[in-house]
Amino acid sequence: MKKFLVLTIACKLGFMAHAQFLYKFDHGILHELSEDRKEEPTEFFQFLSNSNNYISLAVPASLFVAGAIRRDPGMKKNALYITESFLVSSVATLAIKETVKRQRPFATDTLIIKASDGGSPSFPSGHTSEAFSIATSLSIAYPKWYVIAPSFLWASSVSFSRLYLGVHYPTDVIAGAVVGSGSAWLAYKANKWLEQKRSRHEHKLAYLF
Repeated sequence: MKKFLVLTIACKLGFMAHAQFLYKFDHGILHELSEDRKEEPTEFFQFLSNSNNYISLAVPASLFVAGAIRRDPGMKKNALYITESFLVSSVATLAIKETVKRQRPFATDTLIIKASDGGSPSFPSGHTSEAFSIATSLSIAYPKWYVIAPSFLWASSVSFSRLYLGVHYPTDVIAGAVVGSGSAWLAYKANKWLEQKRSRHEHKLAYLF
């Protein structure tokens, strides 16, 4: 019984220490960014943040159109995969947001001044999730350094923009990156499994006939 009580107390103390560390981590970074915010960088980071919506749609759409023009089924297939990754990421992000219902940082801390809009719950960052979904799926589809490097540079910049604008905590952004990248990986694995299943089915049909 004594060992159980000691273990329980230790767990509670550990949890409190962990929670305190995350609080200082989240708020400390946003306090510094809010204090040092300047007009020109703010406009630039707002542009980066806004670019997420356009690029997330433009990448798969451009691939599909190019694939149709070139009659390249591989490009159209990659366009579909990137779209699937984006949708999985969006659904997963929305589900987590509505489950956790974390308030935006500017709503709970008066020292954090927002420089952009943010309406839905804070955790995880939707912009980050979508950006990393696009970057990861594009990199999986085209594993070349000249695709991977700019893709993740853009996704990381979008993520940082959400911090600079004061609309997300660092832990929101980290979670968004995990959800986005994980969604791309899961979509890739799901497509591979379906392809293998279809291939086995076609092989069986060919053997029967």
